[in-house]
Amino acid sequence: MASPSAAERGRQVRRRLLSTAADLIPELGWMAVSTRVLADRAGVAPGLVHYHFASLQALLAEAALGRIRELLDGLGPLLEGAASPEELLETMTASLDGFSGRDPMSLLFVETYLAAARDEELRAAAGTIVDDFRRLLTRLLAEHGVAAPGETASVFMATVDGLMLHRALTPDLTAASLAPVLRRMF
Repeated sequence: MASPSAAERGRQVRRRLLSTAADLIPELGWMAVSTRVLADRAGVAPGLVHYHFASLQALLAEAALGRIRELLDGLGPLLEGAASPEELLETMTASLDGFSGRDPMSLLFVETYLAAARDEELRAAAGTIVDDFRRLLTRLLAEHGVAAPGETASVFMATVDGLMLHRALTPDLTAASLAPVLRRMF
């Protein structure tokens, strides 16, 4: 069996660095991920981090935003299947039950949002992902005849983000307890 080409090995190293970074951010915190820790965990030489990425921050941003986009893109088809605004709301709130607020994905969101507050480039890139999801939600709400769909989508998304933050402090914020309150918003 032939060994992978140099280009393929490079792609594998790059993917491993991205995956490892996305795992380390929630585990250690954005600011605690160093080139050395990342390289050690990924099983590569530290120099390869800077060979494949312009900077450690660029790598962390790409890793975090990739995972966040993947999660939101996965929600899209579920929301597309909703037959009513209430079902859309219930699908979205039910998805919250998969996150404790202290799980890796919740922490990845928190760490990314905090880092984005201090990094204009990251903020713009994260904003693009949020805007894309907001456009999808706005379109779906409009198709279901919800008044002011853009504003409703913005408030609903901010509410869901806030609920994810509060889940770490108040684990009993479940879809079952939240859906009736949120339904009144619609």
